[in-house]
Amino acid sequence: MLELMRGILYPASNVVFAAQNDNPADVKPVPGQDPSLATDPLVSTFGGWQAVENAALALSESANLLLIPGRKCANGLPVPMEDPDWPKFVQELRDAGKKAYKAAQSKNQDNMVDAADTMTAACANCHKKWREKRLADRCK
Repeated sequence: MLELMRGILYPASNVVFAAQNDNPADVKPVPGQDPSLATDPLVSTFGGWQAVENAALALSESANLLLIPGRKCANGLPVPMEDPDWPKFVQELRDAGKKAYKAAQSKNQDNMVDAADTMTAACANCHKKWREKRLADRCK
């Protein structure tokens, strides 16, 4: 779980959140830097609004990864898949990712603000229940 959060969800959500403040169309690669070597998705080969679309798709599709049996939380306990809130919160993530994807396709920052709000709520619901506890008490 921790690896998914750090490797997919956190970086992808940062791209979505960035698009509500800075127009991705205005983000330009660093002069002289090869975009294929950029660590910032917004200035990479598939940067700008395409990067926001890609990040939104990663968020939506990562919901499938959260439902794979055997996942463990950071404290080693199994992900609480039997808890009725788990699939509900996973679906909220999937839906928020889809909304962010449509907003990115529209290339409209007002739509991105709305999508980012939806993403924030989806993330917060899960975090409030499981993450914002002492490590030993997570996933119980």
